[in-house]
Amino acid sequence: MVEKIKELANHNELGKIGEQLAVDYLLRDGYTILERNFIYDKAEIDIIAQNDEKTIVVVEVKTRNSAFFGDPQSFVTPGKIKLLVKAADEYMVANSLDKEIRFDIIAVLKNKTMEQLEHIKDAFYFF
Repeated sequence: MVEKIKELANHNELGKIGEQLAVDYLLRDGYTILERNFIYDKAEIDIIAQNDEKTIVVVEVKTRNSAFFGDPQSFVTPGKIKLLVKAADEYMVANSLDKEIRFDIIAVLKNKTMEQLEHIKDAFYFF
């Protein structure tokens, strides 16, 4: 049981590190971060950003320490997409925004020997 708790703590820490790497990357690439960890109902959006006047970018960050079980982005399930769309819709309504929404994934592979980030724009469509 103690090992499982340590494993979960390490996983959560890795996720936080991955999210910060993604934020740093987006800022360097000219994005403005509007919100981090936006929660609505059972959904959480890791990053909400903007890099032009007409588009809000919803970013799902997937961080793994290895690609052994698949690329990080392959872990964004249809159920997760549905929740992201629901939360994004709420964010737009709550902030009275009438802009396009783009859904991106930032996949981070991070361990002691490597740090790799891939930004997948328009990763999925919601209609």
